[in-house]
Formats: sequence, structure tokens, C-alpha cells
Amino acid sequence: MNSRSLAAFLSSLISELLLLLLLLFPSSNPLTITSSSNSNSYENIFPLIHHFLSSSEIVASLSILRISRKRKRAHQPESDSESTDEDRADELGTGVGRAELGLSRNPDSFKLCFKMTSSTFEWLSGLLEPLLECRDPPGPPLNLSAEIRLGVGLFRLATGSDYPEISRRFGVSESVTRFCVKQLCRVLCTNFRFWLGFPNPVELVSVSTAFEDLTGLPNCCGVIGCTRFKLVRDGNCELSKEKGIEESIAAQIVVDSSSRILSIVAGFRGEKGDFRILKSSSLYKDIEGGSLLNSPPVYVNGVAINQYLVGDGGYPLLPWLMVPFVDPVPGSSEENFNAAQHLMRLSALRTIASLKNWGGLSRPIEGEFKTAVAYIGACSILHNVLLMRDDYSALSDGLGDHSLHEQSSQYYRDTSLEENLIESKASVIRSALATKARQIRSSNYPINPSGSVQLLSI
Repeated sequence: MNSRSLAAFLSSLISELLLLLLLLFPSSNPLTITSSSNSNSYENIFPLIHHFLSSSEIVASLSILRISRKRKRAHQPESDSESTDEDRADELGTGVGRAELGLSRNPDSFKLCFKMTSSTFEWLSGLLEPLLECRDPPGPPLNLSAEIRLGVGLFRLATGSDYPEISRRFGVSESVTRFCVKQLCRVLCTNFRFWLGFPNPVELVSVSTAFEDLTGLPNCCGVIGCTRFKLVRDGNCELSKEKGIEESIAAQIVVDSSSRILSIVAGFRGEKGDFRILKSSSLYKDIEGGSLLNSPPVYVNGVAINQYLVGDGGYPLLPWLMVPFVDPVPGSSEENFNAAQHLMRLSALRTIASLKNWGGLSRPIEGEFKTAVAYIGACSILHNVLLMRDDYSALSDGLGDHSLHEQSSQYYRDTSLEENLIESKASVIRSALATKARQIRSSNYPINPSGSVQLLSI
């Protein structure tokens, strides 16, 4: 028996003994155990035992996972994949030492620790294994498996725990913890950024069809939105707040009706307005230059409707960017358009809420702008990966507190002659689209498990 297996056995044995003690002495106060040989009471021993047991569950069964995966490759056909997440959690519930990542028998612990199911973790580990294991920091080799490296990085992104805490949980040094987090972000953002690539013209057909089925508005190719994440540069959140130096970093996203991210641009300072960020992005330049949203138009009442995005009132009305009408007449086609357009924008709000559901983004990000950009990029890629695998562990059930620009005073305005001419052309397109918008009775729209919003009535 090697040292890791021995450590796993001892850890499991001690855990079971502690549980047995609690079962044998049910009449004792679980919060206080007093020694008979002296008068010192050991207060709050039960939470300590609970912490130990939790640590034993979050110890290193990734080596078992690795062995299980290799055994599956060697001895099992590809179709033999019917074991449930609960079965996997049971298999991985016993650990092999503190330097290995263990999992609770409760599959929910996997979601809490990594924002994904065990099957997704195993799949992702196998995919990233050659990239995660091919590089070590200067010095002696780490001798850490891909599962450990992935686990350390995901735990940071999923929970937002600080490096000392992660170091203690995984039994590695703080410098190794930082390396694993940085390495995971680098691998995802460098080698798998295609998961955030804008759809090609053929793929955009299915995107626009989904929006049209939802609201009746044809040729819509995505919803654009912008959000901010807090950033703390000096590593001390409280001190930064006291000094008033807390910053924010802006991220612009485009999503489809299922909340899948089609495009993301991050790295702008948070004080910049949404439209200024859009104009500074490559997305704006590509659309204006004709390399995106350039498929043949559809015709509505004789008006050519080119491919377009929808956004809130923080953006201007453009031929390829449809925003709500200001103060529409009740019962009019303009009001129907606003309701339909609002329904489409819910997918963007849910995506933003889901990104901020990742612990690494839900609290101020400690580090430089490039660190924040790496976190945003990595979480965005993981968001799409989870949707691709029908894994909704990290998908937000609600829309958060991300309000829409519904007040007329918040609508973008530009009085230049050129902008007025562009808006006039766009107004013709929007008015034609308004005649196609379905009447939507309620503003409370449910969202199905796949991430798509559903129409209550037509």
C-alpha cells in the first residue's frame, strides 16, 4: 500500500470513528464535551468534527477519479456510461490523503465546490489533461495530476476562496495554488476561446429562428448587454473600500435565447458607458465593416430587415441594433414590440446573473486588470461548456438585481446630424418589426431548464 492509499485509509477510518462516537453518546450535548480528568470543557467540538469530516470529504479522491477514468478507457466500452452522479459521488467518497481532492457522497457538494457535476468534471479533466500537465512552475516538478490542478483552479473560480484556504484544503503550497489557478485560466482562454466564437452565417439561422419562435421578431441574431465586476488591486478589500479605491471592470456580452454566450469583450474600465464600450469593441467594427451580420435580409411589409441585435435603452437605435420604443401608446404595436424585445433580453440578464454566481466573480477580484479579464474569460467559457453538456449547475435560477434601462431618461440620445439620419433609417426597420411582434400579456416570464425564456401567452 503506497503512502497516498495509506493516508486515504487512515483518513476514512478516523472519520468513521468520529461518527461512531457521536452515535454511541447521543445523550451528550453535541456542542460540549467535558473531560472527566479535568474541569476544562472543550466548547464547540461538534463544529470541529463536522469541519474535519467535510475536509475528509473534500480530500483527494481525484486520484481515484483518475484511476477510474483510466480503467474505463482500458476496460469499458464508450457506451458504458450509465452511472449517475450519485454513483460517482459514492465511488469518490473515500479519499487518499489531503493532497487529493475528495467528494462528498452527496452530489450537491460537487456543484458547490466546482459548479459542475462529477461527470462534467471528469470529462473536462480528460480534455484538459495534456495541457494542464505539460507545464510546471520553476523548481522541482509538481507531480500533481490534471484532476488536482483542475480541482484547485475550479475551486477558486467556483467559490472565490482565498489562496491560503485553498492551499489548506488541497494540501499544496500557496504558490502552487496560485500557479494552478493561473494555469487553468490561461489554458481555457488560450486554447478554448473558440467556445466563445461568434456563430457563422449557417449557425446564426438557428439562433434567429429560436428568437422568432419566441416572439415573432425575425432575423434577430443575439442580445447585447454590459455588466461590471468589482476589482481590488492591493489585495485588501476592506482597506480599498476605506480608501475609496475600489474599481470595476466592464464586460460586454452577446447571447442567444438559451443564454449561451456568442461574444464577450472584457477589460474596459467600469466607468465607461455601455455604448462607448460597444464602439471600442471589435464587434462594433466588424458589424459596421460588414464582416458580421451580413447575410441577406428578410422583408417585412416591403422593408428590408438585415440581421440585428437587440439591446436595452443604454444603446442607440441603429439599423443592426434594435432598442425599445420610448413611451409607447398602450395597446399599440410599439408596446408589443417592447414586450417582445424585453422577453428576448431576459436571456442576457440570466447570463449575467449566472456569471456573477461564480464565487470568483461575485466578490471583488483581487489583482490587476489582466487577472480579472482571465477570470471573466474562464468563467464565460465554462458557462458555455456547461450549457453544451446540459449541465445547469452554475446557471442562475433568477435574474438577479440587474435592472433594465426602462426609464425614458436613461435612453441614449445623440443629436448629431449623422446619428439622426442613421436613427431615422433604423426607425423604419423597427416600426416594420413592431408589426410582427406577438402580443405578450405578462412581464413575468418563466425560464425553462435549458436556459430559454418561455412565452406565457400570445
